[in-house]
Amino acid sequence: MTTPPTLREFRLEMLEDGIAHLIFDMPGRTMNVFSNAAIHESEAFADWLPKSGLKGVVVSSGKSTAFCAGADLGELAEAYAMIVAAPEAQRTAVGRDHFAPIGRAFRKLETAGVPIAMAINGLALGGGCELALAGHYRVLADTPQTALGLPESLVGLLPGGGGTQRMPRLVGVEASLPILLDGGRYTTADAVAAGAAHRVVPAGEEVAAALEWIKSNPDPRQPWDRPDWKVPGKAEVKAILDPVRAARLKETRGHYPAITAILDCVEEGIPVPMDQGVKAEIDIFAELIKRPEPRDMIRTMFLGKQVFGKQKKANALPESLGALVADVSAALAAVADAAGRDKADTARTEAGFEKPLPASSGAAPALDAKSLPDVDAIAATGLWIEAPANEWQRTAARLLGASAIAAAHYRTKLSADEQKLADFAIVSELGFPAYLGGPFALLDSVGSDGVRKMMAA
Repeated sequence: MTTPPTLREFRLEMLEDGIAHLIFDMPGRTMNVFSNAAIHESEAFADWLPKSGLKGVVVSSGKSTAFCAGADLGELAEAYAMIVAAPEAQRTAVGRDHFAPIGRAFRKLETAGVPIAMAINGLALGGGCELALAGHYRVLADTPQTALGLPESLVGLLPGGGGTQRMPRLVGVEASLPILLDGGRYTTADAVAAGAAHRVVPAGEEVAAALEWIKSNPDPRQPWDRPDWKVPGKAEVKAILDPVRAARLKETRGHYPAITAILDCVEEGIPVPMDQGVKAEIDIFAELIKRPEPRDMIRTMFLGKQVFGKQKKANALPESLGALVADVSAALAAVADAAGRDKADTARTEAGFEKPLPASSGAAPALDAKSLPDVDAIAATGLWIEAPANEWQRTAARLLGASAIAAAHYRTKLSADEQKLADFAIVSELGFPAYLGGPFALLDSVGSDGVRKMMAA
């Protein structure tokens, strides 16, 4: 075996002569995630693999909690800031260059000419699932926690490590859509039945089963890299996706661009060779990541949800949270009463509120936009909220702006993390549109001047 690259997020051990065990075991973490460091180590390992002299590799987790829970979404938030700081004409290229290594690494792994078996105990979500799919063989431990899933759409993103390409190729285009669009998960039995995994074994036996497969001298090629692979025609894929696209557009009113982006990845990528499909995926990802929806959904529906869960479990939610939610509720009711309930209900539906507007409480908070603190907008959103063009947009803009004003009264009372958990609570309890992240996220996004314009619409 030649000298391997230096690894810190992974460990490399030998199982038998010529067969290595790559263990994903991030130091100082209870859960593996794909950080930038882990991504670049994956690519370094993949570059080394063809010249390693190895007969095979078993990949597993060194954590008892999961195989890998997905991307490091904190780093994604930092990456968004880096992208919007670049000149507008360069943002797509900056995003592509930053995020391409994960898909590139997984493609190198599966084409290295060395059999790779994944031994999965616990959750393999997002990037963890994409890593698993890049292996030639997947063994799942028979536990209630073990599952494969691609939940990126739930935070406004798409799988950017080849997930939109491998999952449909393995289980079929139609069967892949609940996993790709709705954050569905395959349990162990379902994964094998669907074709996303090969074998289920008792917990603790997954590494041995993976080793057994490697010792059988298997063909180290994915199905789509073999001469007998049948590529679905463009018309066939389009016929499956067109009704789904129309139904999702009607359902979401176009407010969730990740849904369209995922469907575009499948439509453009599945009828072409894998290398072209992976390229199409990262090109579409680079356009999506520039948008405000992923930024705000990561902030609220992941980071805010995490903080909310931890503080609720510790019985340490902010004392003012109940009053804040009540004030935002009263602000929505006041605007709805002023606009007329029928008009307001149309506006809330079109704007993507997930719940009916609150009933009148009798006492609305002060909604003077002049009292807003000075908050600079992060960047132009390009969304309808910046230039409401019709009646429902103007009414919805006032509903959203009133929510931001009501929340702003608590801005100095809550830390940044507490504002995120408050946004999560408001999205969950009041149905505030998740693609806008919540009232605090909205204020940060468009700034105080933007909120004032919304109130004047």
